[in-house]
Amino acid sequence: MGVREEVVPFIFGAIVFGIIIAVVCRLCGITVQRGILSGVIPAVVLISYFFYFFRDPERTPPADEALILAGADGVLACIKDVREEKDLKTDTIRVSIFLSLFDVHVNRAPISGKSRFLGYFKGKHFFTFKEKSSDYNQHNAILIEGKTRCLVKQIVGPVCRRVVYWPDHDNPVDLKKGDRIGMMKFGSRLDMYFPKSDVEITAKVGDKVSAGLTGIGRIKGDVNK
Repeated sequence: MGVREEVVPFIFGAIVFGIIIAVVCRLCGITVQRGILSGVIPAVVLISYFFYFFRDPERTPPADEALILAGADGVLACIKDVREEKDLKTDTIRVSIFLSLFDVHVNRAPISGKSRFLGYFKGKHFFTFKEKSSDYNQHNAILIEGKTRCLVKQIVGPVCRRVVYWPDHDNPVDLKKGDRIGMMKFGSRLDMYFPKSDVEITAKVGDKVSAGLTGIGRIKGDVNK
């Protein structure tokens, strides 16, 4: 299993944190051995967690072109009919996935198509399990246009303060279903909007899903045309 290179600064941070604790302990009169141990233990715990959090497993998406895949690991928190006026300009089905601090946080394309970065939008930092986080929180917006359209929002919560879209920000790029598109750091929410007339969502609220593997619905019609 691979680990994202973004882990590096967090590893250095954990080491510095451990050193600071050891120095403080020594200044407080604690013995050298106990001071070192007091710094090493939390540093090792943090480093172990960061390697776990930034894991990036290889995955092979199902071959079925009509299948819509989950864009993130986590629990399917909400399926809702909404009118999306800004980008899709149509009635949509919004599928929301909540990621805990223990889920893989690498995001993947739910459908194949041409992906375009719409921008990073400032907003609030409500907890991402709250419904209003979809409308008001800071987020990245990505539009994927293929056999249907999918608006993806990587949503920031009070803990997750950084979302990353890896493909070119200035030019559209071709993606295959299941390709890596970015990452959300430390707990967050991924919303996927699909035109209601184009898709049938088969997943249910409460389902545990995996990005690039779990089917959440199907594109209507003959996608092979």
